[in-house]
Parts: sequence; C-alpha cells; structure tokens
Amino acid sequence: MLSEELAQIDLSALQALVMVNDCRSFSEASERLGVNQSTISYSIKRLRKAFNDPMFVRQGNSILSTDKCRQLAQEARDVLERMQALSSLQGFDPATSTGSVTISCNHHERMFLMPAFVRQVQQQAPQIAVNIFESAVHGKQQLKENICDIVLGPVAIFGDIYYRRKLFTDRYACIMDSSHPLAAGELTMDRYRQTRHIAVTHNGQWEALYFAALRAIDVRITPSVIVPSHDNLEALIRGTELVATIPYRLARRLSDKLTLKPFPLEVLIQIDMYWTERSHYSGLHAWTRQILADVAATI
Repeated sequence: MLSEELAQIDLSALQALVMVNDCRSFSEASERLGVNQSTISYSIKRLRKAFNDPMFVRQGNSILSTDKCRQLAQEARDVLERMQALSSLQGFDPATSTGSVTISCNHHERMFLMPAFVRQVQQQAPQIAVNIFESAVHGKQQLKENICDIVLGPVAIFGDIYYRRKLFTDRYACIMDSSHPLAAGELTMDRYRQTRHIAVTHNGQWEALYFAALRAIDVRITPSVIVPSHDNLEALIRGTELVATIPYRLARRLSDKLTLKPFPLEVLIQIDMYWTERSHYSGLHAWTRQILADVAATI
C-alpha cells in the first residue's frame, strides 16, 4: 500500500518537478506550465513530504536539485512520456496506419538501435516508412527546420520547443592492432598519451567527449589520423600503431579482430532522444518514440 503522502502525488506534481529540475527556477517553470508559482511550490512541497527529501536547495541566486530529485525527475519524465504516448495513441493503429517518420542519428545509434527498431516497425506497422538520416553535428538544425522528426545521440539540445528522453549510456574503450605495444599489459594514462591516435570528427566539425575530459586533467593529444565516421576504423587500424577511442559497445563489436582495452578515464556517454512540439502529440510519433525507448532498454 502506498503511504498517504505518496498516494496524493498526481501527474501535475510530477510535471512540476520535471520542469523545475530542467529550468532550475520556480518562476520559469510556472511560466512554461502556465500556472501560478504558488501551484508549483505546493506541488514541490507535497513531493518533499512524500519522498522525505528537500528536492531543491538554494545556492546563491540559483537552485540545485538533490540526488534523489534528479533520480525522481528522470523516472517522472518516463512516466509522463508513457502517459502522453498512451493518450496520443488513441485512434492510431500501427497495423493499418500510413505515414513516415524520419530519424537523424550517427553510427553509434544506427548500429545499436536502428536494426531492432526497423524490424519492429516492419512487423507492427508495415505501411509506415522509416527514413534514417546522418545527423553529424546538425541534429538541432535538422529538428528546427523539420528535416527530421527525431534526433538521437550524445548531444545537448536546449530550447523551449525541444523535448528530451534518455535512452541509454555507454563509456569509452580503446581499440588497437593485436601487435600494438599497448595490447600487452595495462593501458595507463601515461602510455595512452604517448601513443598515436586516430579520431572521428565528422569532417572536423565535432569533438568526442573524451577530449574535454582529457584536457580537464591536463592531458592533450593530437590525432595522427582524422576520419569522418566510425565506419572503416578496423581497416585503418589493422597493421598500424594507431589507437581509436570509441564507445565501448562499438569497440566490443571489433574485439574479435582488434585488441580492446579500457579507456584509462571514466567518461559517461549519454544517448538521448530529442523531438519538438510539432510531433509531440502525434500518435505515430509517440508510438515511434516508445518503440525506440523499448529497444534502448534491451541493449
């Protein structure tokens, strides 16, 4: 049985929590939700009591979310998404509906999300067309210009018109030829910084997250080879002393042909899904987003 305090928590309270967490402001959250600030404050007060946590603490002129608040906000976001999807699905029948959905993503997401997603769409909604575009570094612009309906990737897209849902996380690993000197023994940071690197930069327009993490500890590397994507890394690395630092799931796919070593620094890669108000209430797109979330939960 739920406690009396928890039983009184409704979807509007969860929506208030998510909005305050995202905006880091009670007043901005109230404006975006179109309610009085006192309504927001009352909802947060009920949540504080139900979960025995302050949720937000003031630091100077801003507010910070507690650890429990951040965890609860992510769970609440998922609940709200599911409720919205169920509401939007009214009148949408995957088996008979027609239309199309366009997803923009890069190699990482195409490898681990798209195969199972396409299979499910083909099986459940055979008359729905799926278009998969390369996002490179243009995902936000593609969404803004309605070139695509959904963007997937380790990107941060901010703005009132964008919605976000976390899909999965990954970390970095290093791959190299089996004859590489670093293939034997532990890959330390000193050994890593002294080797030769190959890096993916999407035609020089993008930098992987690990570069900033390395600079934060005063480690700077200059790649010997730069490539536009992950597509042919195996062929480029084989027989050389090049080391590629790539998402672990991608590295694992190549571990039977190349040597895989843990990246000597813990760097989280978060893959999110973004869309806009234009498709937010569409039955087809709500169904599509839920399929993507379900697929992501299995990898």
